[in-house]
Amino acid sequence: MATSDKVAAVEEVTDKLRNSNAAVVTAYTGLSVAQLKQLRRSLGENAQYRVVKNTLTKIAAKEAGVELDEHLKGSTAVAFVTGDPVEAAKSLRDFAKENPALVIKGGVLDGKAMSADEIKKLADLESREVLLAKLAGALKGNQAKAAAVFQALPQKFVRTADALRAKRDEQGGAE
Repeated sequence: MATSDKVAAVEEVTDKLRNSNAAVVTAYTGLSVAQLKQLRRSLGENAQYRVVKNTLTKIAAKEAGVELDEHLKGSTAVAFVTGDPVEAAKSLRDFAKENPALVIKGGVLDGKAMSADEIKKLADLESREVLLAKLAGALKGNQAKAAAVFQALPQKFVRTADALRAKRDEQGGAE
């Protein structure tokens, strides 16, 4: 690879690392071209899976300000995630279950280094949309409860005032 090609490759990987929400480093030895194509399709549009050279990726990671050195050994490919990191982690985990040749080494999420186990835990989370829907439901439920309490207070006050008035009338009539 000519020097100008290497510089361009480093710049490209640096840009991808800077513009991605997450990057997941994998080992792909033993996967066929057809399996790699299937993996790329399973990641969808929110992630791009690229085979990278370790030396150039180390330089790019340093320029991007992320720590990937410990994961850059052996055959390496990186999934650059621009969408929901949970969705991409699930796709990689599921593909690795069906194809044990794919090994998740680690990665980066919002600039923070992650181990393979942390990425697998990320894959166990529900998607961002599901979590937001649950949060909205919880907030709506709490608002409904608060509204019911605030609506009940004036009604309770009126019933208490009526009861006091009736009791006063009884006592006033008995005297």
